[in-house]
Amino acid sequence: MEQPDRARDPPRDHTRSGPSLTAERVAAFRAAESMLPVDQRVCYDPYAIQFTDPDRLDDLTEYTDTHFPGLRNYVVARARHFDDVITLAAKTGLVQLVILGAGYDTRPYRIKELEGRVRVFEVDHPDTQQVKKEKIAEIFGGLPEDVVYVPVDLETQDLGSLLLDSGYFPVKKTLFVMEGVIMYLTPRAIDAILSFVVNNSGQNSAVLFDYPEETGDDTDSSSRKTREDFGKHTARHGEPILFSMPKEGPGAFLRARGFSRIRIVPGDDYRRLYFIRKKEGRELLTTSSFVYAVVGDR
Repeated sequence: MEQPDRARDPPRDHTRSGPSLTAERVAAFRAAESMLPVDQRVCYDPYAIQFTDPDRLDDLTEYTDTHFPGLRNYVVARARHFDDVITLAAKTGLVQLVILGAGYDTRPYRIKELEGRVRVFEVDHPDTQQVKKEKIAEIFGGLPEDVVYVPVDLETQDLGSLLLDSGYFPVKKTLFVMEGVIMYLTPRAIDAILSFVVNNSGQNSAVLFDYPEETGDDTDSSSRKTREDFGKHTARHGEPILFSMPKEGPGAFLRARGFSRIRIVPGDDYRRLYFIRKKEGRELLTTSSFVYAVVGDR
């Protein structure tokens, strides 16, 4: 297998403490979307409202739409796409689901196809995960038996050893999900994650993630400014954007790291998929794409 070039990490400390504000923001976006009429909403998450302050929901969504136009609709399109991919995988032989940077993801508790079929590992920073576990126990009266919580700082700890110690089976078909995650990781951490996936998962295992594309002169100026402004905003809250897909593109990037059967959904495609009928005309940030890639033959 071709050895990938390793990008140089930014020379600064990216460790953080406290629960993720980005995770709460994303939950708020899903909650707001879930309150829309069925024929107007893109995704549905009945538990998302539990992870944000309902009294601040209108202010947060209004602030986001004003300062980062199209971002909220991007997040709900991503949630819907990931829901669809995970649901299909659960119906077609998936055994393990690993959610990296799980935040306030509620899929293990609301996607029925996972129940009794798939063991879920939620991997996240300990500070965020503790808040998540307390809220899940409050909602359901306890923690579910088929969800394993793995506290990991992906920048400073060894994901592989901690996941294996938590009961992960490296020979079973597994889907690794990184929703809104890799842009906050250093290239070194991303390489470590992808290396673990390639070397410690069963046949037809795969990764699913979204990634920010390089913005250049051909990028819509409004979209480019929105992404730049959002990056500055998250950096001020201790979550700087550290990664964008190299210029060679996701195909070359992932093939060099041992993946094949790569499927990419760019902005124009998810606009066509999810923003139809009464949802047409909603402003949508399209400077990121979704990718699904299968571990190559070994």
